[in-house]
Amino acid sequence: MKAFEIMEKFAHEQVVYFHDKETGLKGITCIHNTTLGPALGGTRLWNYESEEDALIDVTRLARGMTYKAAAAGLNLGGGKTVLIGDSKKVKSEGYFRALGRFVQSLNGRYITAEDVNTSTKDMMYIAMETDHVVGLVGKSGNPSPVTALGVLHGVRAALYEKFGSDSLEGKTFAVQGAGQTGYFLIKYLLGDNELKDKAKKVYFTEINTDYIERMKREHPEVEFVNKDEIYSLNVDVFSPCALGGVLNDDTIPLLNCPIVAGSSNNVLKEERHGEELKKRGILYTPDFVINAGGLINVYHELNGYNEARALAEVKLIFDRLLDIFKIAKEEDIPVNIAAIKFAEKRIETMKQVRSNYIPR
Repeated sequence: MKAFEIMEKFAHEQVVYFHDKETGLKGITCIHNTTLGPALGGTRLWNYESEEDALIDVTRLARGMTYKAAAAGLNLGGGKTVLIGDSKKVKSEGYFRALGRFVQSLNGRYITAEDVNTSTKDMMYIAMETDHVVGLVGKSGNPSPVTALGVLHGVRAALYEKFGSDSLEGKTFAVQGAGQTGYFLIKYLLGDNELKDKAKKVYFTEINTDYIERMKREHPEVEFVNKDEIYSLNVDVFSPCALGGVLNDDTIPLLNCPIVAGSSNNVLKEERHGEELKKRGILYTPDFVINAGGLINVYHELNGYNEARALAEVKLIFDRLLDIFKIAKEEDIPVNIAAIKFAEKRIETMKQVRSNYIPR
């Protein structure tokens, strides 16, 4: 699909291509919807096979950020940036400062943060050129631990919905991806949480050998499995914490679990796959609701960061998911559709006040 076709189909406001010859910076920023406030979304650095793949990814991710912010009760819209390149080769101070200048050119309609293959250090370089960046050292910092904490609250909500108790005790988990959020989620599942309860068994898979060795070294009780085995494990919860699109026509029939709850964006390859999970009796926790902890955390930087207040708001993911599960049951619809309705209701309400965000 071409850019305008995607924008018209999914109501995106803006797609911006940018390139800096001196540093090799090449990427796309997408702003989906700014009804609730400025678009906020991280910068992802990935070696895309084609420009079309990058366009599809950034527009899909930006749309997800709109729903994530709305469902989390934040005064933010949805946006995203993807950079095209090999993260082991292109990163430098000049590279990210060039990106900062492009972010600045959007005049506050878009705020960036870290994402896949970018870090708080990279955000510091961006901050040398623009104020429209969050997740900085000395403020909210690395969002991954807080995203994982939000996922833990979401897992508890799903356990409560399915089993009548939110305890991790006696439960088994298969975590797909142990680089950032998945790594911290596993730590929480192993008892490093406020209730000090602990999962019975945790399995994980990962493609990065450094992350595999780190997990084996720090937590030898967590069992490594090959990437194709992770779907069919007989566990209570499958937690996708890597890239999106992992639940599709090929993988859904392999699932041997009653709950899917993880941090990945766009877990479902297509919207219809939510219905497939419903038919199989698998409770799906919508990605943009359960993984909103990092967004909630960095949002609090915009008004003066207070960690206790931010973490208290992250905890509300538990309650929001219970509300969404209720909508799904009452209307007999897939949970992913119920979550969209939940988010769109807030956006539609605010449209009566304003339809987009343009700073003066």
